Amino acid sequence: MRLPMSAHTSRPWRIHEIAGDFRVHDVWALPTPGGPDDLDRLVRQFTNDRRAHLQSPVPRFLFAARWKLGGLLGLDRSRDGVGGRVASLRDRLPADLREGTRGPDFPTGPFTSVYQTHDEWVAEMGNKTVHGLMHIGWVPDGSGGHRGQMAVIVKPNGLLGSAYMAAIAPFRYLGVYPALIRSIGREWEADSAERRVD
Repeated sequence: MRLPMSAHTSRPWRIHEIAGDFRVHDVWALPTPGGPDDLDRLVRQFTNDRRAHLQSPVPRFLFAARWKLGGLLGLDRSRDGVGGRVASLRDRLPADLREGTRGPDFPTGPFTSVYQTHDEWVAEMGNKTVHGLMHIGWVPDGSGGHRGQMAVIVKPNGLLGSAYMAAIAPFRYLGVYPALIRSIGREWEADSAERRVD
């Protein structure tokens, strides 16, 4: 379920003090019911090399098309990414976050982990169009439990980046996010069922 921006901006996340020049683009509730200490489990699901949520046909096709197009247009060269065109957000971290848990990295793909706390995890990517952040928060669900919440936070690279974000918006809202979130929920439920059996 898509949430209002305030579902992210009203919370006292550490990301607010670090990425004030970025803009929140999307906020989504994740179908990942759990207890107060389950953020690490969700982060491990995101970074697991099995990542079933990326094996579903719609996200897999759209991501493959995006990477193919990016390769043809030269959008994803390493010199345009984190550590190239853009400095890593890790360079901005206050000492307590820099010295704390970084969180696991993805085995493949453009994202690298920035930091992880008890209730939030941030990963970043960069290319010729944007410096993007994926923020996963762990929030009370209003009925005594907790769940994940995903925010996409972006700093476009000039007019090219703004035009790119506008051009891909329909694909994000109609194809990528709904299918991705359903798949994340199925993967979470399958893992929960395995835990109940064990």
